[in-house]
Amino acid sequence: MYCPACGSPNPPGGDACGNCRTPLAPLDEPAPQDRVERGLMTDPVSALGPRPPVTVPVDADLGAAVRAMIDGGIGAVLVTRPDGTLAGILTERDFLAKVAGQPGYAALPVRDFMTPDPETVGPAATIAFALGRMDAGGYRHLPVVDAGRPVGVVSIRDVLRYVTRLCQSG
Repeated sequence: MYCPACGSPNPPGGDACGNCRTPLAPLDEPAPQDRVERGLMTDPVSALGPRPPVTVPVDADLGAAVRAMIDGGIGAVLVTRPDGTLAGILTERDFLAKVAGQPGYAALPVRDFMTPDPETVGPAATIAFALGRMDAGGYRHLPVVDAGRPVGVVSIRDVLRYVTRLCQSG
């Protein structure tokens, strides 16, 4: 990187110019180029309007989880401990990959098929941060928690709707 003050070359990742000591670290920070990038980088997850979580207790059976997903028209249920904290997530992908073909699946315990201690975000995390977690883990659903308790779920569809609204406005 070349110093904007004196033009001296500097190694990548340097905090200050080796010649004139001008701070270089702020130059590495990403800067939004349009309203979509600005929204993703600054708006909190709560701006997505995460739907309230549909939960099942950790001792529930798969039949109850399937009913909750069908009744709610959703692709994931959050699994909670008796104290209300998040224990895991069970998604439609889990059913396809782990449950399909299991005889008598409806009576099997959720805890054996859920993803325990899933990645989560807080309501104040930026949308870009949540999207990064979803991308890195290959998740389509991300629990939103506050003090360990689920307060919502964001899906990749929520992010797509948000971006679409930003593109249509203005």
